[in-house]
Amino acid sequence: MSPPTPKASGALRTIGELSAETGLPHHVLRYWETRFPTLRPLTRAGNRRYYRPEDAALVRRIDALLNREGYTIRGVQQLLAAEAKSRPRGANRAELIAVRDSLVAALAADDVAARETSEA
Repeated sequence: MSPPTPKASGALRTIGELSAETGLPHHVLRYWETRFPTLRPLTRAGNRRYYRPEDAALVRRIDALLNREGYTIRGVQQLLAAEAKSRPRGANRAELIAVRDSLVAALAADDVAARETSEA
């Protein structure tokens, strides 16, 4: 059996995959979801968690602040809250537009591939 191929940087990750990448146990990731309101993975049937790339980046940041820089959970909460207040509101809109544009491009590429497959 060959080793699993690495996922693309923009791919969703399950809690097991993120746990393996970061070395953090599943229960720690689930606990952090209760402590950090910005950490909200997508949930699907059966409460299966899917972490977006920005969720994975936040997990890595929280891990670094807690386990390497010596912050407490309360300290990380305050730091993230202060950063959220200082972030310009238009930044979220720009990010959403970029995501929308990438989804439109992916759907268009899918349509082209489907047409080529059906014509062959």
